[in-house]
Amino acid sequence: MPQHWPAANIARMILDGFDDYREHFRQITDGARARFEQAKWQEAQIASAARINLYEEKVGETVARLRSSFEVDTLMDDSSWPLVKSAYITLIDLRFDDELSETWYNSIFCGLFSHDLISDGCMFIHTTRPSLRRARAAQTRTYKPQGKLAGMLASVFADYRFSEEYADLPADLRRLEAQLRENLPDWVCKDPELSVELFSSVLYRNKGAYLVGRIYTQDEQWPLVIPLLHREGRGIQIDALITDEADVSIIFSFTRSYFMVDVPVPAEFIGFLKRILPGKHIAELYTSIGFYKHGKSEFYRALINHLANTDDQFIMAPGVRGMVMSVFTLPGFTTVFKIIKDRFSPSKNVDRATVIEKYRLVKSVDRVGRMADTQEFADFRFPLSKFEPACLEELLEVAASTVSVEDDTVLIRHCWTERRMTPLNLYLEHANPAQVREALEDYGLAIKQLAAANIFPGDMLLKNFGVTRHGRVVFYDYDEICFLTEANFRHIPLPRTPEDEMASEPWYSIGPLDVFPEEFPPFLFADAGQRKLFDQLHGELYNADYWKSLQEAIRAGKVIDVFPYRRKGLDNE
Repeated sequence: MPQHWPAANIARMILDGFDDYREHFRQITDGARARFEQAKWQEAQIASAARINLYEEKVGETVARLRSSFEVDTLMDDSSWPLVKSAYITLIDLRFDDELSETWYNSIFCGLFSHDLISDGCMFIHTTRPSLRRARAAQTRTYKPQGKLAGMLASVFADYRFSEEYADLPADLRRLEAQLRENLPDWVCKDPELSVELFSSVLYRNKGAYLVGRIYTQDEQWPLVIPLLHREGRGIQIDALITDEADVSIIFSFTRSYFMVDVPVPAEFIGFLKRILPGKHIAELYTSIGFYKHGKSEFYRALINHLANTDDQFIMAPGVRGMVMSVFTLPGFTTVFKIIKDRFSPSKNVDRATVIEKYRLVKSVDRVGRMADTQEFADFRFPLSKFEPACLEELLEVAASTVSVEDDTVLIRHCWTERRMTPLNLYLEHANPAQVREALEDYGLAIKQLAAANIFPGDMLLKNFGVTRHGRVVFYDYDEICFLTEANFRHIPLPRTPEDEMASEPWYSIGPLDVFPEEFPPFLFADAGQRKLFDQLHGELYNADYWKSLQEAIRAGKVIDVFPYRRKGLDNE
């Protein structure tokens, strides 16, 4: 058989696998509207996790199909894979999701071959798409108020209807008009050229639906997000109107679970989002709508481009050294790289496999804006010259099984990447009193909102939380997390005798999942002033009954509201 025929057949089978994945991805995504309309919140959580797991499942199926369909010598002849890549490019050239199909191809190749064979000849290390793709405009709806904001808003919600009626549309529209006038200068509201552009498809996440777009004049623009809620038995409520870029950026944050939205041409929608959120990297935008594997591809391309075009060197990340993870970073790149140490501190009762399991768990749960998303990588290769000597020396000392030097290359066999933040303990050292109060308020809210999502951080020390560029407190150290419902919250038993009270060791038995919230204050705060302030702000966190009440609500099937935006004049039920 001529050599190009197996290559073409292999390429076709890879693309068939991609089509199967995309169809299942669409089916899960398309169900989001009905889940919102029917208030099926637990089903929404299940669907979100299923869609994340879908990618690896379908990659595994496609790799197995290739192995059963082709002779091993044919399939595993890496010298012929440039022919497969060439045939594949021909197949995807006219597709509307062509950039995603490149990432899929890479995943299949890595599923078949060792990472030692990664090269642009066999894979899409660099995309072939930008020079080939025709420019397309996103599918949007445009509204021109011409001085009549109320009429424009009425037109918007005549177009965006659901099977469930709006609870009180006239009142919602009056409130939205007031918020719009409050958010924008008066002259903008009166500008005859003022326009509102909204993406045609509604975005769904958790218990919310979102209209996303922009407000613009000839000279300026503002992002626009309108969140909707479905209050069971009371209809749909228009919850807010958000035009602040920082607030919209938080809604699309790396700390959130992924939106479900119908995007026939992903690049169109990402281009649209990029125009209204220019500070977001496209890797983060692709990830935000569920294409986290392609987000990983875009991240890697940005990383290798940064290394190739700067003098930046890897250094150890600022902050207290971790007991389980070693963390390093590039000063000019907004990411930290985390590797598992060969030996853990004696106080840590976990092993390597458990740490990996915990970090993977974070990908599939609702992060409610309080946990940093992670990307897992294998066999990173970086130039030796890109490491500050002290950094490389420390990595080789604490993680020799993961980090090695091969000639002029540093091999990182396994790592996670996360967005870099300022560790909360370091932030508080340099904060003024107002900033301290605000950070501790948000720290407590972060713990409460994680608990509402059925996540208990385990190790809640300040050093395990970070402060984002928007001033939000986010948890990022996952080796001790567990589901809240797994923990056993207890009151400290009263001492039986004076000897019990004076004993240096507890007089009561402690199980592996026992948690005593009364012990939190001295454990969390060395600074007495911060300890007292936190007690005023969030003292209920020191009471086992508070945690037990949350567990009861979660076990009863309640999905607790956590809003990714500020709500004005509305209850937070």
